[in-house]
Amino acid sequence: MLKQERESTAVEPQEHVSHEPEQNIDPAAELPPPPDGENTGSAAPVAEAESQEEASGQTEVDRLKAERDQLLDRLARLQAEFENARKRAERERAEYREYAAGSVVEQFLPVLDNFDLALKATGTAHQLRSGVSLIVKQMEEILQKMQVKAVPTVGEAFDPRIHEAMGTVERDDVPDHHVAEEVRRGYKMRDRLLRPALVRVAHNPKQVNE
Repeated sequence: MLKQERESTAVEPQEHVSHEPEQNIDPAAELPPPPDGENTGSAAPVAEAESQEEASGQTEVDRLKAERDQLLDRLARLQAEFENARKRAERERAEYREYAAGSVVEQFLPVLDNFDLALKATGTAHQLRSGVSLIVKQMEEILQKMQVKAVPTVGEAFDPRIHEAMGTVERDDVPDHHVAEEVRRGYKMRDRLLRPALVRVAHNPKQVNE
């Protein structure tokens, strides 16, 4: 009797063994979901990079605007300096012309004084002529100092660059196509022609026939 009870007692634990199949449990399934914001970890650096790029672009634009403003300001200053220099040069040229004209007039004032004395003189015609000749000589001396010379005429070959023909005269004592008479004297200052000489050109029939 006791033996049977022991056998039944030894078998009973096997009846409680579970024969259900084991379930495969995913360790990740039991982990709690991440809090909000942790899934955007990769988006934050991108947004930060875009923000830095925009800031860098804005800085470059500001720098270019500053350079443009500096160039425009410099251009305005250069234009103002150029305009001032141009006006100053024009003013200096005008002052020089006035000074040169004043210097010339000053040299001819004594000549004008002598003409006034000649007009007031009561001498003979010969004395008056002699006085005018002296005045002309005085004027020629002044012109010579200014390097002004008369254009050569009578006996010279006609030159249209310095002579202006008023007609021809028949002359056998002057070479053909040479100046026979001077009507009005011409003048040159150095190599510059102030005015041409008015002349009459000789027509020599003897040379033409030959």
